[in-house]
Amino acid sequence: MAKLRNVFISHHHKDDSSVDGITKVLSGKEYNIRNSSIRAKPDNQRRLEQKKVSDETIKRLLRMKMRWASKVIVVIGKETHSRPWVNWEIEMAHKLGKPIIGVYENGLKDQVKVPVNLEKYESSRVAWRSEAIIDALEGESRFENVDGSLAADKKGSHLVC
Repeated sequence: MAKLRNVFISHHHKDDSSVDGITKVLSGKEYNIRNSSIRAKPDNQRRLEQKKVSDETIKRLLRMKMRWASKVIVVIGKETHSRPWVNWEIEMAHKLGKPIIGVYENGLKDQVKVPVNLEKYESSRVAWRSEAIIDALEGESRFENVDGSLAADKKGSHLVC
């Protein structure tokens, strides 16, 4: 029987395909996730960019969706570190006491910058491998580089008990 987890996947909207990719790679291992994150359709993305929806409304919706999740996954792509909403989501996940798991986007070849708040609050950061992602979702704290090799010791990482 497949395991089911409720997660919130924080990501840069240009990385939407990676959100689908995480779901797909895990379902192949009989591990299903229900993602509560917001994925704006093109019309809604334009409304957001034109500031037709207030930041407070967006924050309220994101908090509501994050509370429902047991864990937060952050897709780490080439531009993720520069996205203010991703940093806000990470900080909010921390305030809500959620374990935060960074997952490097599939296909990255070189190290990429990581969002500032992910550096502060992450409980794990793993490469795009189903086993590593599942281990992190199950509570194993580990830190990897893009290629899956172990990263340097990460002292002071945020662990949720």
